[in-house]
Amino acid sequence: MTDLYIPATSDTPEINFKFSRNTLSMSGEAYPENGVEFFRPILRQLQSHLKSLSGDTIEFNFQLTYFNSVSTKIFYSMFELLNEYAKNHPNSVLLNWHHDEEDDMILDFGLDIQEDFTWIDFNAITLASA
Repeated sequence: MTDLYIPATSDTPEINFKFSRNTLSMSGEAYPENGVEFFRPILRQLQSHLKSLSGDTIEFNFQLTYFNSVSTKIFYSMFELLNEYAKNHPNSVLLNWHHDEEDDMILDFGLDIQEDFTWIDFNAITLASA
């Protein structure tokens, strides 16, 4: 599968899904005007990639500083795909959850993800405030 790179804009995150290396990264802010339309092709490519794997390890680096409620719902769909894959291939998905040391909301959302998607290995990474 071809790698997927979408540069960040003022309201969309940088998407750097290196499917060839099973390394997925998302950074920046996510509050696109039409979140479903923006994320739909990303979710489709992720789903297609996961179907092509058989137990390969996936590392997801999530480093968003802000996201809106529409993006939150889409992230839940994304993590559900990863959780299902990990359920069938234990210890195969590592989620590195980067958060600013002063941003409890981002950390709390990550901890909710950890609680809701138990097959994903969760790693909270604290970033020093600028």
